[in-house]
Amino acid sequence: MPRPPIGGITRAMLTAICFDADDTLWHNERFFRLTQERFHDLLKSHADRDHLEARLLDAERRNIGRYGFGIKGFVLSMIETALEVTQNRVSGEVIAEILRAGHEMLAHPIELLPGVEETVHRLAEGRTLLLVTKGDLLDQERKLAQSGLGDVFDGVEIVSDKSPRVYAGIFTGRGIASDQALMVGNSLKSDVNPVIEVGGWGVWVPHGETWALEAAREPVESPRYRRIEGLGELPDLVADIERNI
Repeated sequence: MPRPPIGGITRAMLTAICFDADDTLWHNERFFRLTQERFHDLLKSHADRDHLEARLLDAERRNIGRYGFGIKGFVLSMIETALEVTQNRVSGEVIAEILRAGHEMLAHPIELLPGVEETVHRLAEGRTLLLVTKGDLLDQERKLAQSGLGDVFDGVEIVSDKSPRVYAGIFTGRGIASDQALMVGNSLKSDVNPVIEVGGWGVWVPHGETWALEAAREPVESPRYRRIEGLGELPDLVADIERNI
């Protein structure tokens, strides 16, 4: 809810701060990279690294509409790729190892990124805090529960995709004015650009390990775009934005 008036004058403010989850609050992509290394080792006698990576990325791109985002779709894409590069001769042992790697990813403990816990608690006071993430419902719920941050957020939105229409629906459904909403995340494509398109503020916090299908142009021309190098910078950035709106 908005802050109380100060000196009889109501300050303009951001009423809702929205956070991405994977690689914004906790590590995620590194586990996909490690699993992909195992995948390379399993199939190195059938395809070189560049060819295998290209085929896997093509499979992931095809399968987003079928399986959505997350570990389960990634595992199915690896199995499809293994069948493709071996001309359907991949062994049962290799398939079993791919499935085992997926099970390990789904059981991996959560590791928060630096500054996360302090930042979300600082920003929670007097504002609506939302977690907006895409991926597998059960896995995202598991990660949030293990993170210890579940009670900080006023709402959690686990969506199949992050588009301007989806963000507009979230804001409208929660009675949030788009121009008083800020979304922070590591993906320009999913966390920043679509929110700016509906009139909100988009804050990019690069993670360093970002999935190739999340690549997008940095909207440097937008007055509602900001970039920070770590989530610990976010409270000061929010304060600066509020002083100037």
